[in-house]
Amino acid sequence: QVQLIESGGGLVQAGGSLRLSCAASRRDLDINSMAWFRQAPGKEREFVAAIRLRDGTTHYPDSVKGRFTISRDAPKKSTFLRMDDLNSEDTAVFYCAAGGGMLLTQEPNTYEYWGQGTQVTVSS
Repeated sequence: QVQLIESGGGLVQAGGSLRLSCAASRRDLDINSMAWFRQAPGKEREFVAAIRLRDGTTHYPDSVKGRFTISRDAPKKSTFLRMDDLNSEDTAVFYCAAGGGMLLTQEPNTYEYWGQGTQVTVSS
């Protein structure tokens, strides 16, 4: 059962930008935080960004800080990821995640709900 629906992936040239969107399929899901992860071929799933729906507090790893911006529409339990200055190392499948916890974490197993993923490919 798909609980989060992602959109916005695609092919972009190096230096370009993309905006990903994610929305809960049902409004009754217990969601207080939302996040984005990515997984490149042959690599482990990597944390990209997280946001608390209540107050918009965000958290990023150093690898994307300054290039990626996460935002949210709290009433719609939706989140967005704006990605700027993309490079070939950003090529991956991007996954949206959500959970009922208020703590913003980088651990995938702390998020209860997941999307199916959207492919982002950056050409050099």
